[in-house]
Amino acid sequence: MALIRELLVQGVEMALVLLLAPLLTGVVRKFKARLLRRRGPSVWQPYRDLLRLLRKEAVLADNASWLFRATPYIVFATTWVAAALVPTFATGLMFSWSADLIALIALLASARFFLALAGLDVGTSFGGIGSSREVMIASLAEPAMLMLVFTVSLVAGSTQLSTIAAFMASPDVGLRVSLGMALVALVMVGIAENARIPVDNPATHLELTMVHEAMVLEYSGRHLAMLELAAALKLLLYVSLIGCIFLPLGIAVPGSGPAALLSGMLAYLIKLSVAGSLLALFETSVAKMRVFRVPEFLGAALMLGFLGTLLLFVSRGM
Repeated sequence: MALIRELLVQGVEMALVLLLAPLLTGVVRKFKARLLRRRGPSVWQPYRDLLRLLRKEAVLADNASWLFRATPYIVFATTWVAAALVPTFATGLMFSWSADLIALIALLASARFFLALAGLDVGTSFGGIGSSREVMIASLAEPAMLMLVFTVSLVAGSTQLSTIAAFMASPDVGLRVSLGMALVALVMVGIAENARIPVDNPATHLELTMVHEAMVLEYSGRHLAMLELAAALKLLLYVSLIGCIFLPLGIAVPGSGPAALLSGMLAYLIKLSVAGSLLALFETSVAKMRVFRVPEFLGAALMLGFLGTLLLFVSRGM
């Protein structure tokens, strides 16, 4: 009976992140439109877009290889697994032993690798531009992510997310400068990884500014639906990661009853709403930077992660 319950809770989390990912994207778009004094689309519009794409036929280029066809499913599967491993409303789930920060970085890097190859596969100029820019961003985003992982793991004593969340929720953590630096670095990396303003504009299709959109420009139908859903899951993943590590309030502990699990779900929904509104406010307050300024932006995130790690080596209390 206990095994069935654990499987059920784990299945609920996997379904929850899959269902809420388009909603988070819709909330961000709606808030941005309201802040710009426009009516904007409904928060349910991403669901309609996905259903419309799933009903359409997938058109493939004549020279597209098997990699081009398989990439949408690989990217979607790896991103969904990574997002489902992050504790959202409860810790200590059945597969929480595999919810390791370094494993999550590896899963996201694998998805990026296949997507960059798919952008180059059909030989279009836009795909090549998008893939080269994506790899350029990744060359700085991944080291910055690893440095902030080192910072968090030195504080919590583990890279396992359930252990980190339990430690961060305890009164032992206190206020630390290193964790503040890690939080800012994680936000900057999340903005870059999700192609948000100021690194990229997800609403534009100008060839001089596209990064993610350039790589998926040749996709259509169900393939494009898989990639769009994977992009929404990736945004949800980073929001969940920030909430799990730095704001683990309301997360149910292992062995909790249905009431605690429902309370954790409610707290998670509140975190998503707040994160979506803050992201919309930030994107309407800043302008997009030039592509050649992105290394400076991510270099700052890398230095923040490095300084956070260095402070912990100097003094464990910082």
